[in-house]
Amino acid sequence: MGLSKETICIGLDAVAAREPRFASALARAGYPEPRINPPGYQTLLRTIVGQQVSVASAKSVWNKLEQKLGQNCPAEALVTASFDELRACGLSRQKQGYARSLAELILSGQLDLDSLPADDEEAIAVLTRVKGIGRWSAEIYLLFALGREDVWPAGDLAIRVGVGSIMGHDERPSEQDVRDISAPWSPHRGSVAIFIWHHYNTMVM
Repeated sequence: MGLSKETICIGLDAVAAREPRFASALARAGYPEPRINPPGYQTLLRTIVGQQVSVASAKSVWNKLEQKLGQNCPAEALVTASFDELRACGLSRQKQGYARSLAELILSGQLDLDSLPADDEEAIAVLTRVKGIGRWSAEIYLLFALGREDVWPAGDLAIRVGVGSIMGHDERPSEQDVRDISAPWSPHRGSVAIFIWHHYNTMVM
């Protein structure tokens, strides 16, 4: 499961003790709530379903898929469903390819989500073998579903904007800049990422 409230608070306090600007941002925005997804096939499939559509649209498609395939959209049911059946649920040709790729890897045993490598980069490499699962999606899975404490999605736009704001940059830092800035925050960067999304949302509200 994802990082607990206690783990997040401990991590953020540790980073705040090292970085006064971060401590100021934490005092302003407060501690974030945990963001937790269940580990496993269903969460990755929902990630694919939700790509490039609104939350409401993704929920509608998912509900239709469950009505057609059964609860949690079992991999066995997905791979035997026809193109037209999945299209009627709202899955485009491209997303059908991604979903079938995931289901087939699960069924063949080539992707074992219960035994991903302990090293985050190695785990990302395994997850991105699935069509439609890029680095960001893999990082989000490791953070929200597995609670990997030092996962750092530096390419995320909100992370880059948030880091720039907190650290007083006049321009949005690059992905590499964000990686360099975050180095002293290890091994708590997963907690920092959750905080920065929270901080970003308070900025834009």
